[in-house]
Amino acid sequence: MIKRELELAFAAAVREAQRRRHEMLTVEHILYALLYDEMGSRILMSCGADIGQLKTRLDEFFAENIEILPQNDEREIVQSIGVQRVLQRALMQVQSSEKNEVDAGDILASMFEEESSHAVFFLKSQGISRLDILNYISHGSGADAAGECPSEGCERRRAAQETAAPQQPGMLERFTVNLVEKARAGHIDPLIGRAAELERTLQVLNRRVKNNPLFVGDAGVGKTAIAEGLALKIAQGEVPPQFADKEIYAVDMGTMLAGTKFRGDFEARMKAVINELQQKPGAIMFIDEIHTVVGAGATSGGSMDASNILKPVISSGRLRCIGSTTHEEYKNHFEKDRALARRFQKIDISEPDIPQTIEILKGLKPYYEKHHEVSYTPAAIKAAAELAAKHINDYFLPDKAIDVIDEAGAALNLRPESKKGRSITPHDIEKVVARMARIPARSVSSSDKVQIQNLEQALCERVFGQDSAIASLATAIRRSRAGLGHPDKPIGSFLLMGPTGVGKTEVARQLAAVMGIQFVRFDMSEYMEKHTVARLIGAPPGYVGFEQAGLLTDAINRHPFSVLLLDEIEKAHPDIFNILLQIMDYATLTDNNGKKADFRHVIVLMTSNAGAREMATASIGFGGGAVEVAAHKGMRAVEKLFSPEFRNRLDEIVMFNALSGEIMEQIVDKFVQEIQAQVAARKVTIRLSEAARAWIARNGFSPEYGARPLARLLQNQIKNPLSDELLFGRLTGGGSVTIDLCPDAPAELKKDSTHSCLTLSVA
Repeated sequence: MIKRELELAFAAAVREAQRRRHEMLTVEHILYALLYDEMGSRILMSCGADIGQLKTRLDEFFAENIEILPQNDEREIVQSIGVQRVLQRALMQVQSSEKNEVDAGDILASMFEEESSHAVFFLKSQGISRLDILNYISHGSGADAAGECPSEGCERRRAAQETAAPQQPGMLERFTVNLVEKARAGHIDPLIGRAAELERTLQVLNRRVKNNPLFVGDAGVGKTAIAEGLALKIAQGEVPPQFADKEIYAVDMGTMLAGTKFRGDFEARMKAVINELQQKPGAIMFIDEIHTVVGAGATSGGSMDASNILKPVISSGRLRCIGSTTHEEYKNHFEKDRALARRFQKIDISEPDIPQTIEILKGLKPYYEKHHEVSYTPAAIKAAAELAAKHINDYFLPDKAIDVIDEAGAALNLRPESKKGRSITPHDIEKVVARMARIPARSVSSSDKVQIQNLEQALCERVFGQDSAIASLATAIRRSRAGLGHPDKPIGSFLLMGPTGVGKTEVARQLAAVMGIQFVRFDMSEYMEKHTVARLIGAPPGYVGFEQAGLLTDAINRHPFSVLLLDEIEKAHPDIFNILLQIMDYATLTDNNGKKADFRHVIVLMTSNAGAREMATASIGFGGGAVEVAAHKGMRAVEKLFSPEFRNRLDEIVMFNALSGEIMEQIVDKFVQEIQAQVAARKVTIRLSEAARAWIARNGFSPEYGARPLARLLQNQIKNPLSDELLFGRLTGGGSVTIDLCPDAPAELKKDSTHSCLTLSVA
């Protein structure tokens, strides 16, 4: 069987013969194609061939010795007898050596039997013999692999190698970057903070054995920056004397893997790099994304990979190695290979908080000011850290804050001279964050204080009839934002109590909209069974899906500034309340990977219908004390359902009242305005008569379901006939429609009735 690469080389030889309009495919055509083949050229160069000279002599041979066919002669190319003999000998050679495929080396070795051909003459004139080719096939290093020099080609090759050796880059120059030299050249930014992590790194590197630090942290928190910062401190002489002469070499795994077509190529490069590093007493190897080493170079089903080459070297202390990886990759690769994991000392690199990020940005500010030819105000630096933490949730500080100031500088630098300002202000930062987070600019630019000051008014304009509940909620949030709350707890933890359909979930949704933060909702009816608790924080090892993060912890890690709604909390399994105790007390939750989710910037809202029935029966009748009695009965029901330790960790239990007729009319107006917004693009205006408004409010309310039936009533009585008019009737080109009550409309509409009780008058 012929190897795929060799088939391509033969096809190239045929195309070359056709291009030159030759009648036959000769041995010289095959040699010419092999000069362009990767394996063929590598073998010949290893045996001392001058590839360029061979190409030139073959070109001259084709031009002077082979007849060219006329232009109108389109006969097929046929193989010469010499080519057929070469192929036959190569096949016999492969069969005798028990190989599976014929490759370029077999063809070159068989070619030497054609002693009368010009191809063999050209090869021999460069001192290459058949034995050179066979030695390379057997040992991979040409004729001198066996310690002898059977031909003058070996002598020529050795002399050429000795002459060219100083010009050829070594393995370290090809596959690594000297970070200390890079720092001396001024191409590394300074490391701000991270003193504890840097000290721990130096301690590990100074050990006798297992002196290999492994940085584990989220993408963008500064793992690579610590290694580069260490190199910068070595270059500046700011390290203990034991590290004054050390050099850090960053291995480029992409370059090392590139072009490794054959089994063993990658391992050979890796071994060569390690050997050269071991010859340098002060060398420290740094492998970024070290999880790519696990499995690199391994064949399918094989156990040998690059990590097994590293293990004996790094465990003995002969070579120091620094690695970096993420929590997920550490769990997926290192925890499965315990022998590799125990040779490294894990150093957790956590995300810096906002004050630390501001200090990092201040340290990097001169470099970005010089690059973009702008200046950053202190307020802009502070805004970059705060707004990036609040609105950009795809990656982590300080990386995303650095991206913000970098992009703000780039945007200002690209402006025309007439519009270009000298300094970047918080307003510029706000526009950049809005673009990067893909959110409206007003959500970023509006002041947080203004939002909180007008929070109660804004919520009352969107949710009707719950002024007292909204006031309690807004007061607690203002208290927390004023700094009078506990710094290690969520912004607020509230239990929203009341009948169904009165606006508990809507308050949570509108609170997130008004404050411009993410709304995260979990329906706790999905977590009624014990085993579903693991979905929130992730399954433990050994269970299906344990590689995946928990739904709750993952949502908060992606949206650290958010409103978290746990809907219908009374339906959740009791074990979930134990998780909530930790959240409400310490604002942290640890997932199955050991990674902590931070709830300090989260508003936790839980809704419940517990006590709704008792509140409804107590509020029947007249008198000023009816509401107080209903609230008291509702609280007693809450005390029965929720444990004392759960209730004591709540900031407040907010009671929602049942809706009245006046409130229902306001809700009707809100829903009709939403319909008006939907049809505004079709140039249609809607007017609702007072009679229709009162009738909809009366029939859209249910003591049992609150305002939930209203949406279904509007769909049947307004949206369905309106859609026909918009598509096929009098409103296809726009117009004004007045909705009025039918004269024969019943005062109380029967349940599930689809009888039309409203009229649509189009003008």
